Amino acid sequence: MTVFVIAMKSEADPILYAMSEKTERNAHGRKVVLGKIDGRDVGVVICGVGKVNAAAGTQYAIDCLNADKIINIGVAGGLNGGTEVGKIYCISEAVQYDFDLVQLNKTPIGTLNEYSEPYLKLAVCPLYPEKRLATGDRFNDDKRDYNLLTDVLKADIRDMEGGAIAHVCEHADVPFYSFKAISDVAGAGSTTAQFALNLALCAKNLGENIEAIFKAVDNG
Repeated sequence: MTVFVIAMKSEADPILYAMSEKTERNAHGRKVVLGKIDGRDVGVVICGVGKVNAAAGTQYAIDCLNADKIINIGVAGGLNGGTEVGKIYCISEAVQYDFDLVQLNKTPIGTLNEYSEPYLKLAVCPLYPEKRLATGDRFNDDKRDYNLLTDVLKADIRDMEGGAIAHVCEHADVPFYSFKAISDVAGAGSTTAQFALNLALCAKNLGENIEAIFKAVDNG
């Protein structure tokens, strides 16, 4: 079964709208919905915001729903001029930018203890332009984070879940796809204000693309 792991209900609504034959349950405080898209079985785990929630929701999808593919969709922040508000991008690589073992392992920031390089590879879909994602448990306009993300890690997009989902899927050997609609772009004003202003546009664009995303991944 293909399972969507989504942080917020507002991000999951486009998927839920596209589903038929839905059944719902609560699992460890998380909403889980099973149903069909285009006649194919699909699941949705609304995991909550942040890396721990994302990892827990992903492991539940794999262990309890027998997910053989994981999809994450949602809104995210753009970090450079190569990202546009409302546009959807396919994530090709993800890193956890707040994971720091530099002093202990002498490896680059973001490099997990069991790896030698910061970025994890994701499965990709040719329908959308590919970008690099940086994940951390922070939502801010901090200049230090921006410099780390752009100058050091060369990331294009930032979020709070994708890198953690990638980490779980890597260990479980489950293909992971991620698609992000840009809600805010660094340097264009307050990220909080941009997020609130553009959330509806992102949800609309994701909703219009859900069936195409699902078919491309499920048949991949």
